[in-house]
Amino acid sequence: MFPFVAALCMSACGGGFSVGFGSGFGFDDAPPSVSVASSVSTVQAGQSLRLVAAAADENGIDNVAFYRLDNNNPVLLGSDGAEPFEWTTTVPNDGRTTLSVFARATDNAGNRADSSVLTIAVTP
Repeated sequence: MFPFVAALCMSACGGGFSVGFGSGFGFDDAPPSVSVASSVSTVQAGQSLRLVAAAADENGIDNVAFYRLDNNNPVLLGSDGAEPFEWTTTVPNDGRTTLSVFARATDNAGNRADSSVLTIAVTP
């Protein structure tokens, strides 16, 4: 009954009545933004490589996972649940000449997004 009385009072004084639904109710279907970087563009096989990701979302980031692509199949390297989001991995010593990696951010609502693929040259 109270909403009806409030609407009636607002109408009487020239006001309006509006009901809206939006992000104020906690619904989040927007994916986070994420990018991945490395301080080097060439790395030697068998050496360590440090990856850093930048991730943002209006409701917070739960974690960032780092992946390597092997024959276009993602291989999980590890994940980090706190800023700065980073992971150190060992570059495979299997004869490859490039290493392709990406980051996947998951926000606090479970939405996910992948970064662009970063390709790093690998030397023997």
